[in-house]
Amino acid sequence: MLENQRLSQEYDVLSKMGYLKKDIPKYIGNNLNPRFKLRSYQIEAIARFIHYLEENPNRKKPTQLLFNMATGSGKTLLMAANILYLYNKGYRNFLFFVNSTNIIEKTRANFLNPVSPKYLFNQRIKFEDKEVTIREVSNFDEANGEDINIIFTTIQGLHSQLNLFRENSITFEDFKDRKIVLISDEAHHINAWTRNKLNKTEEEMKRTWEYTIMQILNSNPENIMLEYTATIDLENPAIYEKYKNKLIFEYELKQFRIDGYSKEVKVLQADLENWERMLQAVILSQYRRKIAERNGIRLKPVVLFKSRSIKESKENYELFRERIDNLSESDIETISSTANGTILERVFNYFENEGITLENLITELKEDFSEEKCILLDSENIDKDKQIRLNTLEDENNEIRTIFAVKMLDEGWDVLNLFDIVRLYDTRDGRWTRDGRYIPGNTTIAERQLIGRGARYYPFKINEDDDPFKRKFDNQPKHELKIIEELYYHSKHNPRYIQELTTALKEYGIMPYEEKEIRLRVKPNIKNTDFWKKGFLFVNKKVEANRKGIKTIDDIEIERTYKYKLPTGFLKEDVVLKEETSESNSFFEPTSNTFRLSDLGNMIIRKAMAKLDFYKFNNLKKYFPSLTSSDEFINSLKNISVDVISSREKLYNLTPEDKLKVCLNVLTQLENEILNEYVEFKGTEIFIPVEIKQVVRDKQLKISVDDYADQEYGVPMSNARHTDLRLTSILH
Repeated sequence: MLENQRLSQEYDVLSKMGYLKKDIPKYIGNNLNPRFKLRSYQIEAIARFIHYLEENPNRKKPTQLLFNMATGSGKTLLMAANILYLYNKGYRNFLFFVNSTNIIEKTRANFLNPVSPKYLFNQRIKFEDKEVTIREVSNFDEANGEDINIIFTTIQGLHSQLNLFRENSITFEDFKDRKIVLISDEAHHINAWTRNKLNKTEEEMKRTWEYTIMQILNSNPENIMLEYTATIDLENPAIYEKYKNKLIFEYELKQFRIDGYSKEVKVLQADLENWERMLQAVILSQYRRKIAERNGIRLKPVVLFKSRSIKESKENYELFRERIDNLSESDIETISSTANGTILERVFNYFENEGITLENLITELKEDFSEEKCILLDSENIDKDKQIRLNTLEDENNEIRTIFAVKMLDEGWDVLNLFDIVRLYDTRDGRWTRDGRYIPGNTTIAERQLIGRGARYYPFKINEDDDPFKRKFDNQPKHELKIIEELYYHSKHNPRYIQELTTALKEYGIMPYEEKEIRLRVKPNIKNTDFWKKGFLFVNKKVEANRKGIKTIDDIEIERTYKYKLPTGFLKEDVVLKEETSESNSFFEPTSNTFRLSDLGNMIIRKAMAKLDFYKFNNLKKYFPSLTSSDEFINSLKNISVDVISSREKLYNLTPEDKLKVCLNVLTQLENEILNEYVEFKGTEIFIPVEIKQVVRDKQLKISVDDYADQEYGVPMSNARHTDLRLTSILH
């Protein structure tokens, strides 16, 4: 291997030569949330990790590895998979740290809250016959040797706790004689020391966050540190040198886009004032919602209005509220008059063809963008309720349509239904070098990162075989649903800035360097052959799974007994330092009791079902076609049992609050059981002949032409940029 080659490049070679085992251990897939299927690149990353730990003769101990993956590519799911693997290898204690408190709260929900729509694990985590719990602990003295124990902290908080002793906080003693896995999210933040020019004293360096983390890592040769980031400055010689032997997997945003996992980014310039550009985005957002609904897709698209300062953001919010509340037909007509040649022309043509009058549109916009559906968000306007609503924007019950922000969402924001970003200022801070290279400034970099977050794909399916997480209309640029696969960045008319931003986006991988439309045509001489005229392809017939007899859970194979650990807030006061010993000096041993859901009562079951979207009657009918009423479903639930474990001395009677907690937990576990059992279509042994000419047709493609895309789409060697391609005789 070349001396300056990265570890990831060595693994690229191993992977291509077939030396990596891609059959991931079953306990990993079985213990992840069945809603989140591992993608091929995530399987590749796990395979590399396993190979490095088990078979790489050059493995360093303690082990430090970096996964450099695009924003939105599922780094957190990869963390969960790696945690499961390491648990099976004997690791029990995990230290998760990150730069932002917001990211910690999201990760807590993803790792610990089974009711969260983004919970990463299966409802029951099992290794053979042993059931495992994921527990949050404040220090590893609280750790349970049979469970997955995680400390969640910020980099700053970790450094502070370890260097300023507080009661019950983490200390360096926690890491002695223990194997620890350190997990660093947004890992580029910990490289403060690496970036320094070493002009500080050694003692000052030791006080940096990075030094603190390395002390922990080096406290035991069996320790492992896993870093995850979408941003790594490998152009910096010091950082490159540090990570070249640790960077095990790279999945760039450019490849993420080419593989179809992101939205495409469009820039819409308008020589209009802020209010008109805000209204443009709102109208486009409403059109997108209508197109989605017409095609059976549940979508509530969100618009982000980005200002330069808190003062300007408040002013823009107040302007928006005043103008939306008093919206007039002349406001809409102003936008319509400037729509020619843009996406908005298609929007207003749609309104006209569908008979949507300006009066109707105004009524809709006033309702959908009313004050309670807007958030003003900045360091002076943030509370717990806003954080919850901000982190659940995709939820059906979250009606937020617009967000006014400054910088708080540039990093660590996880949202799929952001489709419009409106830039409400007109600044440039990048520069061009003499050799023609563009160096983006801080403003452009922040906007580039924000666009990268907004470019995450909103999942949906049209056909039964669709991958919901991949673009579907790259080959159909005129399809009306293409708008659901596009993020629009709205800017004031400023060609110089747009050129700079576009350059930054292309270098970042969010935009292709060049796009071309090409025609694929079957050669006339092929069409004249008997093979073409009479030939057939045999296609395996799929039939809809027969679920007509399925009425309730009694008709499907699911678990009938579940477990739930009931938090009781148990306290006990006792006398210490007394001479005699007695049983009263210790907490009660955990007790358990088995209840049926019928013991909880119909009212509790109904209330729990009302809190979970899955149990709405219309949704249940999909899985139980013969179901006639909610009462019928509730009656079928009553024989389900739950083993409730508690620290109470006696566990006979449950309070109404306890009952609701138990019922919610059981219904959440049951939901996964139902989803796992459900099959929409099944294959048959019948193969149907289909005429070749019905399958192979002329078509028009829109492709990206750049260094990656040429490889992906096969630009012809004879004429790499020819736009009139012919399908050659590959059928012979």
